[in-house]
Amino acid sequence: MDRNEQLKNSIFPLGDKNEAYAQYFVGQSYLQSLVNDPAVNVGVSNVTFEPGCRNNWHIHHDGFQILLVTGGRGWYQEAGKPAQKLTAGDVIVTHDGVKHWHGAAKDSWFAHVAITAGTPEWLEPVSDADYDALD
Repeated sequence: MDRNEQLKNSIFPLGDKNEAYAQYFVGQSYLQSLVNDPAVNVGVSNVTFEPGCRNNWHIHHDGFQILLVTGGRGWYQEAGKPAQKLTAGDVIVTHDGVKHWHGAAKDSWFAHVAITAGTPEWLEPVSDADYDALD
């Protein structure tokens, strides 16, 4: 299935290749900022992942992250817990200080709107062995 089929209901633009954060991702992602108001202390962006793409483990300090899944299939995992399958319409709330990662399934594009406050601390990549064990 191609990207257009998997993300056909997405109302937000794909964005440019996510070069600014590429070092914190395995695979290719795309980033489109949706709110560009310096008076608002929350980032809102559309993040799109090619199949197999995922971000590194990370923590949001003095803040949070809310993910609104808009298309495709993906994964979300908090440290010490099993990974959760994600599809359009799922909502994830990550609280301050929680180590986690998110990304696409191996065979699907994946998109979510990320609403983020605080400062991220980027950690190690999700291992290929752990990722490949997901179905």
